[in-house]
Amino acid sequence: MSSTAQFVEWTVVGSDIGPLFLAATGQGLVNVVFHAEDPVCERAVGALATRFGAEPAPAVPGRPGPLEEPIRQVEAYFDGTLRAFTLPLDWSLSSGFNRQVLRELAAGVPYGTVVGYGDLADRVGQPGAAQAVGAAMGSNPLPVVVPCHRVVESHGGLGGFGGGLETKRQLLALEGVLPRPLF
Repeated sequence: MSSTAQFVEWTVVGSDIGPLFLAATGQGLVNVVFHAEDPVCERAVGALATRFGAEPAPAVPGRPGPLEEPIRQVEAYFDGTLRAFTLPLDWSLSSGFNRQVLRELAAGVPYGTVVGYGDLADRVGQPGAAQAVGAAMGSNPLPVVVPCHRVVESHGGLGGFGGGLETKRQLLALEGVLPRPLF
């Protein structure tokens, strides 16, 4: 391992929207990936190994580590007892405009609310950059925790979502923005 390599730990947690891949460094939660079946996990681990210069280690259940609190907070979010994540985040998988937009989203769009792509562009001082905000949402390395599901089209459409529109609907229903399906 080179001196530039960084320790990364990962795990998969169950949720109402399917398995989620979580990864953390010593700086904080660095990655959340939807639909974390084996091939998705393998790709995520490979991408993190390339980015951080070391093979990420699977978390050992019961051993304290950087994922202990993220796991607790993600589980609390899905059971309805957590409305605001208070985790240290490692922003190293995002940069520039995308990072600026994602930080504003995390800080300024609370649980149970939504914001338009254009409104979010205005908030970061880039009026007219709604499409670039959409690209920033698509690049979000920390979905759910950095709530890109709360960004919608100004005319009332859901917009896109990297986890799929059904996942976006489920997250917005969990937060009370959309009605829960009857069955």
